[in-house]
Parts: sequence; structure tokens; C-alpha cells
Amino acid sequence: MYATSGKFSEFFLYDNRYSFFMRETEKIFYIRESLSDNLVPSRMPKKPFSSRKKLTGQELRDLDVEISFLEGVIRRDSDYVEALQILGDAYTRRGEFSEGLKVDEQLARLRPDDALVHYNLACSYSLTEHIQESGASLERALELGYRDFKWIVADPDLRNLRAHTSYRKIRAKLRELKLQTR
Repeated sequence: MYATSGKFSEFFLYDNRYSFFMRETEKIFYIRESLSDNLVPSRMPKKPFSSRKKLTGQELRDLDVEISFLEGVIRRDSDYVEALQILGDAYTRRGEFSEGLKVDEQLARLRPDDALVHYNLACSYSLTEHIQESGASLERALELGYRDFKWIVADPDLRNLRAHTSYRKIRAKLRELKLQTR
């Protein structure tokens, strides 16, 4: 057995843990690509299955396996952002919106300056009918640079927010931002 200094051994353990998580994440992406018939443009947010199509029994079982696996990964490293993003998406596809909201809130704490994280948080708040929080998160996402205006007005996850009167203020801000980006 080799003797190592504390810092080197800590780095080595961290490096091995990181490598393990990266390999597992790659497996998840591979599984998802091979199972999914949906082609999702890369600029869309993490919730590509928002149309809420009814999942088959096999798709539900596969999704349950994915959720179970990711929950295990998160138990080992609760700050593993990529795994949290995939888990939040899986909960949403499964219809477990309150669980997805918890994950998105954790991601917002870990990545407070990430526009996409705040956009997804707005979607989760809207799905769980927390309209004021949804509006605030969407405004924060816009402040941080989220600019997929077409998806904002079409995303089914934001349907509850768009139906609320508070969305008028956000719609005005969207128009203003569109003019600035032209």
C-alpha cells in the first residue's frame, strides 16, 4: 500500500468519485437516447416531454428504474447538478410535480445564477400551481439571460402562469426584451 499525503489522497478520492458519477451520467444519457423516440432541439429546456403524452407500461417501468437509480446517485452526492437535472426531468415526466419542484429548488440553491435552472423552477412552480413564485422565477430567468421567447409562450408547463393575470407584466417584459435583441 502506498502512503500518500492527505491532500493527494483527498484529490484522488474526489477524482474517483467524479469519474464514477460521470460514467453513470453517460449511461443515463445513453439509456435515455436509446429509449426516446422524441428528438429534442438542443435549445429547449429540460422538460421536452411536456405534452404529457400517456406513457406505456414499459416506459413507466423504465422511468421508475431511472428515477430509482438517480435517487441513489443523489444520496451519494446531493450536490451533483447534472444528476439533479435529469432527476427533476424524470419526476416531471412521471407526473410527480411536487418532487420535481423540490429538485428544482435544490438546483436553484446550487446554481443561483443559471437562467435555465430558474426557467425550469418557474415551470415546476406553475405545474404545482404556485403562480406568484412561478412568475418571480420566470422573471429571474429573463434577468439572467433566458431568451427562448417562442418556447416561453408555447411551453405547456407554464400554462397555469400564462392563464393568470400576473402574466401580463411578464408578457410586457418579453416584448421589451424581444425588441432589445433585434
